[in-house]
Amino acid sequence: MRILITGATGLVGQAVLATSLEAADVAAVTVLGRRATGLEDPRLDEVLVADFLALDAVESRLQGFDACLYCAGAPPLGTREDDYRRVTVDATVHVARTLAARNPSLVFVYVSGANADAGSRLMPLRVKGEAEDALRGLPLRTVMVRPGGIQPVGGERSPHPGLAAIYRVAGPLMGIGVRLMPQVMTTTGRVARTLLAAARMPDPPAIIENADINRLGG
Repeated sequence: MRILITGATGLVGQAVLATSLEAADVAAVTVLGRRATGLEDPRLDEVLVADFLALDAVESRLQGFDACLYCAGAPPLGTREDDYRRVTVDATVHVARTLAARNPSLVFVYVSGANADAGSRLMPLRVKGEAEDALRGLPLRTVMVRPGGIQPVGGERSPHPGLAAIYRVAGPLMGIGVRLMPQVMTTTGRVARTLLAAARMPDPPAIIENADINRLGG
């Protein structure tokens, strides 16, 4: 497989990139991002852009992919709704539409969130639901992966200082939740393996909920 990953410097994206580079059936990985990963691998190519809404200069490099594992996003806490919607909906849909034009057989595997629903009263869930609805309207196959709480297990660190501090304290305790509440808790490793599993499927499910993440990525 030839895979494009976004958000590779984020908590989930770090695990997805590492897992992809470890997979024997992944021939090449391209990272689309705003910051370099700092990794070196002969199969890794990095396409750096200042804004996911401005891809004209790199569009010719965004082709030849079998799957996009879309992990980019903004933290729901501390982000204004208009900024959150720009990153979550506008940028995501623009990347997906650009990829669809150049990769007609691509599967777009989107890291959404548990209980995403455009009708929700909670802003993050409502905006994630809007993103899902917009992606479904594009001419490409989509898979919505909906993790709940995510425990970092492979040394991943959040790029956001506030969240990084929370994970340092709560991360080890989250393992208890993963064992006792598999419907609502999972790990970075399981999410990463699930995204790759979905990319491999000839007919992947439209939605993968948290319990299914633990089953597919366990």
